[in-house]
Amino acid sequence: MMSSFILPVLSVLSAAAPTTVQPVDWEHAPHLQISLESYRFDPAAISLRHGEPYVLAFVNKAGGGHNFVAKRFFAAATVSDADRPRIEKGAVSLDGGQSAEIHLIAPAAGTYEVHCSHFMHSSLGMKGTVVVE
Repeated sequence: MMSSFILPVLSVLSAAAPTTVQPVDWEHAPHLQISLESYRFDPAAISLRHGEPYVLAFVNKAGGGHNFVAKRFFAAATVSDADRPRIEKGAVSLDGGQSAEIHLIAPAAGTYEVHCSHFMHSSLGMKGTVVVE
């Protein structure tokens, strides 16, 4: 028979035990292609669900460089360790014809603004939103 002291201690110890985090199955995560084209993103509005994993496949279809600047979004999202170096100062930058994939888990619900920071690109229409529900 256990003493009345041991049972509460065992209860506290089991409650404090770390939980195992399951690895993300990136192969089955939705892949969303985002095209960076001359003065536009396609699609310009991206819809995601909070807490869900996604693979964002950025493709620069233009001859010159573009970037996808989403500082608040990338700061709030859980980006895979391997992909963090591809995001500099809240932006994914691509030279003409380049592509990159970013594996992430969507952040808290909200609307996150996106733009290209190259000279005049945003003014010419290269902007959009990421909406997380």
